[in-house]
Amino acid sequence: MPLYCLHCLDRTEGGAEARARARAAHLAWAGALGSLVRMAGPLLDEAGTMVGSVFLIEADSLDQAKAIHAQDPYVTGDVFGHVHIHETRWAIGEGKPE
Repeated sequence: MPLYCLHCLDRTEGGAEARARARAAHLAWAGALGSLVRMAGPLLDEAGTMVGSVFLIEADSLDQAKAIHAQDPYVTGDVFGHVHIHETRWAIGEGKPE
């Protein structure tokens, strides 16, 4: 199954507050995706403050990856200012699919 990288940066105005409000729901949603999520975590600035999110997910198509992303409470809670979703191939590193 294809892999997709979701690179999401929080809004500069109000993003941190929106992230805090939606965090518990976001974590529950992401956990419920199960094995579709190959890797996920926050993006951090130099001070260690969360400023975005990154996901590596399995999906049948770019449209399906976008549909999965659209259900994220961070999306519905208006956390992100910029989102990039691209198909990727796992070339090297531990956990590479066979």
